[in-house]
Amino acid sequence: MISGERTVTVPAKPYLTDLEASVEQLVYVREDEYTVARMSADGLPGFVASGRTLAGVQPGETLRLSGEWDEHPRHGSRLVVRQCERVIPSSVRAITLYLGSGLIRGIGPRLAHAIVSHFGQETLTVVDTEPERLREVVNIGVARQAQIVQAWAEQKEVAALMVVLQGFGISPLLAAKIYQVYGDDSRGVLVSAPYRLIGQVRGIAFHTADRIALRSGVPENSPQRIQAAVLDRLEAAAARDGHCFLPMPALVAATASLVEQEENLIHRAVDTLVAERRVVVESSPAGPGQVVYAKEQHGREIALAAHLARLARARSTLPLRVFAEDEGLHEDQRVAVNLALTSTVSVLTGGPGCGKSHTVRVIAATVRAMGGTVTLTAPTGKAAKRLSELTGLPAMTVHRLLTRQPEPEEGTLFQQSPAQADLVVVDEASMLDLQLATRLTAAIPAGSHLLLVGDSDQLSSIGPGSVLADLLRVQEIPRIRLTHIFRQAQDSGIVRAAHRIRAGELPALPGRGGFWFEELDDPGQVAERVVHLATEAIPRKQNIGADQVQVLCPMRRGTTGAVELGRRLQERLNPARQDAAEHWSGPSVFRVGDRVMPIRNNYDKGVFNGEIATVTAVNPQERLVEIRTDDGESVAYSFGELDELTHAYAISVHRSQGSEYPFVVAPIVAEAGGVMLRRRLLYTLVTRAKAWVVLVGQREALELAVHRLGHRRNTGLALRLTLCLAAEPEERPGALTAP
Repeated sequence: MISGERTVTVPAKPYLTDLEASVEQLVYVREDEYTVARMSADGLPGFVASGRTLAGVQPGETLRLSGEWDEHPRHGSRLVVRQCERVIPSSVRAITLYLGSGLIRGIGPRLAHAIVSHFGQETLTVVDTEPERLREVVNIGVARQAQIVQAWAEQKEVAALMVVLQGFGISPLLAAKIYQVYGDDSRGVLVSAPYRLIGQVRGIAFHTADRIALRSGVPENSPQRIQAAVLDRLEAAAARDGHCFLPMPALVAATASLVEQEENLIHRAVDTLVAERRVVVESSPAGPGQVVYAKEQHGREIALAAHLARLARARSTLPLRVFAEDEGLHEDQRVAVNLALTSTVSVLTGGPGCGKSHTVRVIAATVRAMGGTVTLTAPTGKAAKRLSELTGLPAMTVHRLLTRQPEPEEGTLFQQSPAQADLVVVDEASMLDLQLATRLTAAIPAGSHLLLVGDSDQLSSIGPGSVLADLLRVQEIPRIRLTHIFRQAQDSGIVRAAHRIRAGELPALPGRGGFWFEELDDPGQVAERVVHLATEAIPRKQNIGADQVQVLCPMRRGTTGAVELGRRLQERLNPARQDAAEHWSGPSVFRVGDRVMPIRNNYDKGVFNGEIATVTAVNPQERLVEIRTDDGESVAYSFGELDELTHAYAISVHRSQGSEYPFVVAPIVAEAGGVMLRRRLLYTLVTRAKAWVVLVGQREALELAVHRLGHRRNTGLALRLTLCLAAEPEERPGALTAP
């Protein structure tokens, strides 16, 4: 039986064909695109349909469905959909639902009711063929009519794209993204130049474009196809492993495996890409052989080395040369202060509890006392805020330093362009990727001091490169590591555990004083326990809100991954409400009150990767989600841009870098071989907590993480910088081999 406005009897032989129904609400969307939706149809006013063929459907759409009925323990009778086709709604109710659902920007439920009341079943014909008649409806003027007509045309084109994509075996979820980039040219690009989609449309990598190309008749050994595969392998190595280049043999083997073609064709494709200046081939920095860079990574690496060499060689603008006052510092802190004041480029490293922040405060205070200017900065908003709290001085993100020029205010550090201060301090420098470091160093004038502060044992940046680690390999760059653990930090279980992990030793278990390990073997039980701790046990025991507890995950996928745990936490902390709007974007649903995080820098919006924000509005009529960042700024995302946001209920350890949370709960399970469980990841995870970190999972997984070292990223920065510093000032070596 199906419950709804009235009781409906499901046929004894329940196979249905050509059932036309309207989508009322999305209930659930899985990452593999399996979708559950509430539907309504003539004679079936309320029922549930499910299946992967429903991928991409939106509330308000009318579908022709084929499938079979079964009994679900939660939803009761449901239609398991085998085939799904979008159709134009025909009944007055379906048209009203369609227009009022937000699918057509500019029309809300009230206006939809007014339009359909006026035109009845002819409404969509009027919109399509006589749009000027829309002005017969109250509250529709010329501007609103134009907005509706444009939105209607876009919706029709996106629907047509969905049909084309389904013919290629591609998810219809990508249709709106393709249209956003190519507009009316979208179908032509799909057929004639599918590899253009790679890198230009979010969510489309080589596999998707290749499927379209092959089904369009592109030969498997096409040079166009193999060149796209070479670029894809370089991009994948940068995105997945942080590599700036790949050795030629590794690139050729990876590409050959991807396209199943002979290696001589791969070499030929690389030669063509070199001739077109899309990749660069150089001698290997690690020995004989060649390496291959994507053009952008190669250019950034050369530029960063040149900027660092320029800064390191320059005459200092600081009025002070040697620090001599007693500030109650440990001896290695005093050395660090003198180093920062006498070297135009220097590095300060050390683990938790070793006094890095206090050392920075003394350095900044000394420079200011002598009349110099100081800018404190960090890669993320959380890290900048934490730096400000620890030093008592203003701090900003690197992105805002580069994009904003604050008006001078009496008593602030920023009396001029922040990047032009006498001393620029970058905290959490292990998070600097190649691109951000290049932009930062380019903005700093010669004579300013650049001090990079970070923990070299933490994870490297999310983006490609390992800037901090590379600088530590250049002997000419002054550096110091703080090793003395201060007494107040020695009492912290977090600090003790972190230093044991850094040394490759298992922390004392189960732990005490801020560190605790709870052993469970089954991943499902681990997930349940993590959710319970984060939402109930810790908030109740510590008398705090659940927003003070952050779940961190070594992996993104799996039972204990960030995606699944985030979904569970959202349903526990911010479930769906009948009176509140929500919007599904792929497998993610956005609701007012959700904690979210941008995962891409968006300079137009002024938001950056890693910031935390809260959803303040979901507006189906304008197809917008509004967020407010922790800095208090309001930003709007269109529904088509929501893949730039991820929910922050559970996040990866990588995305937690630079942040600190009062309480951290994390699953430690060797799912899928535990490929992400490595010492740097565990060390970074543990050091994100201020009061307590609770690890839940398998002891053998914890031991695996402690003892397994990560890979070293393929970069050439250390050698390039060494060559730049050894060359004459007017020279600018570009190649990895010495002149």
